Amino acid sequence: MKTAGKAAALAAAALMLMQCSCSGKQEIHSQPEQTVISLAWWGNDPRTEYTLEAVQLFQELHPDIKVNCSYSEWSGYEARNRIRMVSDTEADIMLINVGWLDDFSADGTGYYDLSKVSDVLDLSNFPEDALQYGMRGGVLNAIPIAMNAETVYINKTVYEEHGLDVPQTWDDLFAAADVLKKDGIYPLCGASKAVWLYTIAYAEQQTGKSFLDSSGSVAFTPEDIQVMIDFYIRMVNCKVIPKIEDFKKTKVENGTCAGAVAWVSDAINYFGSSIERGDEITAADYTAFSPEESGEGWYEKPATLYAMSKNTAHPEEAALLLDFLLNNREMSLLQGVEKGIPISKAALTCLGEEGMLSGLLYEASTVMDNNTKLREMSPMLENTDLINRFNDAANLALYNKATVDEAAQQFYEACSRSFGTSQAADTYY
Repeated sequence: MKTAGKAAALAAAALMLMQCSCSGKQEIHSQPEQTVISLAWWGNDPRTEYTLEAVQLFQELHPDIKVNCSYSEWSGYEARNRIRMVSDTEADIMLINVGWLDDFSADGTGYYDLSKVSDVLDLSNFPEDALQYGMRGGVLNAIPIAMNAETVYINKTVYEEHGLDVPQTWDDLFAAADVLKKDGIYPLCGASKAVWLYTIAYAEQQTGKSFLDSSGSVAFTPEDIQVMIDFYIRMVNCKVIPKIEDFKKTKVENGTCAGAVAWVSDAINYFGSSIERGDEITAADYTAFSPEESGEGWYEKPATLYAMSKNTAHPEEAALLLDFLLNNREMSLLQGVEKGIPISKAALTCLGEEGMLSGLLYEASTVMDNNTKLREMSPMLENTDLINRFNDAANLALYNKATVDEAAQQFYEACSRSFGTSQAADTYY
């Protein structure tokens, strides 16, 4: 009986491994061996949801590849990314910030050379000038997904209710403040970084100099920094903007602020509620002393990029995933313009065919793309410590704890100690 039982078990096991083919021949089927790769990104719930759905589609197209996903909000992702990069435990494919290229791969060796997988990753969808953003040390370390720039958004409904046109110049904003402040409304507002970059644009136009020199050192003199601080104080005192520490996105949503300086990628994040209640929002030209100067002193950068780990054991499979994320039609439809207007020609064509290239974010991207005076943003301009030091100096003068020239000198000396300064400022026009 024991022998018969063993025979029956073996027969059952054999039947589970064998099926009849159409030709009548018996074939043995087993689960295909899978190559495991990893993907990491940051973002809100909608981004996570469509990315997980896209990964499922990719795995259906490539059943021999399994993708392990890691994701979180920005702050957690950034902190973990730094640990993983220094410990060589980063994901095979990862969403990165452009500043991380200088942090981790200044010489081009910190990430994988994507040109080595160009037989799988279709780079022909990206113009050379876009790919340059991902180059370090002559090595293609990353592919930009979309471009980004601080943009001036105006609630036309509020402005028109007060008899105002969309502002184009600095003077237009101060004139708007004279009208709007009677109803407790600011013409504009912005988070700390946005206001910082806004004051740089004003000062660069005023002085004709670049804030940074070609080496990345601070090129402004104490006198140039005074221009920045003076302008910030004047905007606050004239009710053009609320103080930096008083900024809240809810002031845009409830109409206390009739405009904002924010990234292209933040268009809906800031103005989605206003659009839903029927307000007309527009992406204005970059503020300048005259419309002809619009764009001078303003900067653009990749919104986000994808990079591949230099330690990946499966570069071909990782490249398949990267190509899918950047160029695949189904992925493009899922992502839409959530990360910005895609640079990839394949993705852009797909969105155009489906009528998805419209709305405020697309309008802001068009304003950015059509302006030829925007320059490449140095990661130094987004240095949190630098921005905080400027805010501290500006507040000293704003609250009469120091004169403007004393505050400017303090900021200049802090820059010199921490970042380096140069008296030879680059001119740009």
